[in-house]
Amino acid sequence: MTGLVLERLLPDETQTARLGEDLALALRAGDVLALKGDLGAGKSTLARALIRTLADDAGLDVPSPTFTLVQSYDTRIPVHHFDLYRLASASELDELGFDEALTQGAALVEWPERAEGYLPKTALSIELVQHGEGRLARLSGQGATFERAARSLAMRDFLDSAGWGTARRRHFIGDASARSYEIVTLAGQEPRVLMNSPRLVLGPPVRDGKPYAVIAHTAQSVSAFVAIDRALKAGGVSVPQIHAEDQDQGFLLLEHLGSEGFLGKDGEPVAERYAAAAELLAMMHGKTWPRRLQAGPGSFHEVPPFDRDAMMIEADLLVDWYVPAISGGPASQDLRTGYARQWNALFDRLQASEYTLMLRDFHSPNIIWRGDRSGHDRLGIVDFQDALIGPSAYDVASLAMDARVTLSSAIEKQTLDAYVAARHAAGAFNEASFLEAYAIMAAQRNSKILGIFVRLEKRDGKPYYLRHLPRIRDYLRRALSHPALASLKDFYGTHGLLEERAL
Repeated sequence: MTGLVLERLLPDETQTARLGEDLALALRAGDVLALKGDLGAGKSTLARALIRTLADDAGLDVPSPTFTLVQSYDTRIPVHHFDLYRLASASELDELGFDEALTQGAALVEWPERAEGYLPKTALSIELVQHGEGRLARLSGQGATFERAARSLAMRDFLDSAGWGTARRRHFIGDASARSYEIVTLAGQEPRVLMNSPRLVLGPPVRDGKPYAVIAHTAQSVSAFVAIDRALKAGGVSVPQIHAEDQDQGFLLLEHLGSEGFLGKDGEPVAERYAAAAELLAMMHGKTWPRRLQAGPGSFHEVPPFDRDAMMIEADLLVDWYVPAISGGPASQDLRTGYARQWNALFDRLQASEYTLMLRDFHSPNIIWRGDRSGHDRLGIVDFQDALIGPSAYDVASLAMDARVTLSSAIEKQTLDAYVAARHAAGAFNEASFLEAYAIMAAQRNSKILGIFVRLEKRDGKPYYLRHLPRIRDYLRRALSHPALASLKDFYGTHGLLEERAL
């Protein structure tokens, strides 16, 4: 196989199993790992560790598929373990359901040379050969599978440089971006979070020769997270301590703030937690935040503004993605022109509102509840790298109209009331101006999210985001009930943008 090559020394069985763990963290549906090596080279050890990591079960029985030819496991990513040693012909792979297996998950293939041309060109080849008293693993391939495997091995090297090289790695969470997170554990230490934040890949130009991410001021490297983390911590906000960092590669080893969220045991949102988060925002909005933040020695992050171009490019996601999905064709030029006119009139009204540090995705998935603590320390904030200088009302709207949790009008009002009361208690506060800005920002954000969730399904193959659309439409209707948005409400109604639609 042509392509790139990586080599890894494996002095003992523990290191072979650790390589299996590292590969499991890089695996995605559709991947093929081709395991090569003589009998006794360690293929079974590596395969067993990989499958147990995916299952998060160190005791999982992983028998050799020598006689069954294939063993399937319903793990985080379904994995199918093929052993082709007894295969009489490569065409027998059809009978084993090889192609179907790849549509459902990943494949781990021993004796891949018997598959002839059946394996995809993007398969990752892993050859194990004797090397002294240990083994040498030679990884070769091309494309995304190899790149993810190489990055996972680089993450292990990063852990090693931080004194955590022998840590156990387990998948924690991913999000709608390219970022991902793992929980890493080491005997005698508190668990930590390993953050994998590759440099943002800018897409094609979409307006004025600029990519979407540039116009929307999306963070392009992990340095933004580091700089804002330090500023928030200095400002009294509970954010993860950074134990180790490699900003060039995009790796951080972080304090694990916990896993409890804003839902109770019954799965319903806990109103008191949303109110506490609103009071934290009130505290933050009473501070003056610098726009130039230090990310490292001699390195700074300039917090971008949430300017008109950024607001508009986000709002345009509705006409770019949501409108075609509900109408079966692209938005007309008349619709686009009228839409832009409506939004620009509202953005004009925002110019007199209060601007501050705006975390941008301040909602329940990014807030940890720590009930054993007191005051603002009960709230751990974990996602803020895309922060901007923008209307203070935006984060309140993000919280009170939680995109991932259905909040009733009553809980929304309690959250909003908690924020307003805290701002009044702290000093002079223009409540009427804030509530107008809140409605505008809530409408802008939920319009954007309708477009984003459709884009995640259409472009990125993530259909599970569509189940959130009814909630987002309901939030949008609430926001549009403010008198200042009467004209926009009429526009949305005229064009059927508020109707319930099945996509």
